[in-house]
Amino acid sequence: MTKTISKEQLLALKQEMNKKALSKRRARMGLRVVTNILVVFVVLLPLLYAVSIAFMPSNELFTMELNLVPKHPTLTNFKDALINVPLLRFILNSFIMAGCITLGQIVTCSLAAFAFSFLEFKGKGLLFMVVMATMMVPGEATIISNYLTVGNWGILDTYPVLIIPYLTSAMGIFLFRQFYMTFPVSLYESAKSDGCSNLKFIIKILIPLTKSAIGAMAVYTFINAWNMYMWPLLVTGSDKMRTVQIGISMLNSVDSQSITLMIAGVVMVIIPSISIFIVGQKQLIRGMFSGAVKG
Repeated sequence: MTKTISKEQLLALKQEMNKKALSKRRARMGLRVVTNILVVFVVLLPLLYAVSIAFMPSNELFTMELNLVPKHPTLTNFKDALINVPLLRFILNSFIMAGCITLGQIVTCSLAAFAFSFLEFKGKGLLFMVVMATMMVPGEATIISNYLTVGNWGILDTYPVLIIPYLTSAMGIFLFRQFYMTFPVSLYESAKSDGCSNLKFIIKILIPLTKSAIGAMAVYTFINAWNMYMWPLLVTGSDKMRTVQIGISMLNSVDSQSITLMIAGVVMVIIPSISIFIVGQKQLIRGMFSGAVKG
């Protein structure tokens, strides 16, 4: 009888401990959720307020009252922004520029990374060090020489001048090389022994195995190209070739309505980049960390 009671007591004590542990886990989880919600709200507050201003008439913005939410929401700011500047044309130009730069960097960086990972040639280590050293050179240091070069080529105010200087990057080469280093060299040697050419090895074997790296590179490169301002401002001079970042600055003027117009334009412009980041954020994180651990 005593043994039966002790077992029941032990079972009850175990259930009570499980309930306490479950309550603690739920409390910690609830605290984490509340903390994350507060952090997200603080981080997104400027963006949410920008969206609110985009729908707000200018007479509601410039008042003594703190209007966080528009009392009379309107789409006039978006319509006026599209009328004042050819914003849709600028968006198209940015899509063409960012898309071509993204595709170009994926091709050139993957090919260069393949050479640094699988091929053996004299001075490979030194050449890779030189490529990595270019990451320490700021873009502003080379912008004048690049401008003089493309000016001599006679391609100012065209799509090629927006695309060609950014068709490769040291960061992309480094990313792909680190990913390729996780593959054994025997994989390449086996493919070569079966009569597989280098290009066929890249297309048939490497690319299917490096989708996460390609996705990370695509998201990172597209967002950077989409947000470029200084180079497009320097090499374009007509509305036919300007990009969205220049178009947003063209909405700014001395009158009070320009603030709401500019914010409305900003909201329209950030939608593509935010959408691409949301869709590709898992690929971006996976690609950035997949090559960090070998094996």
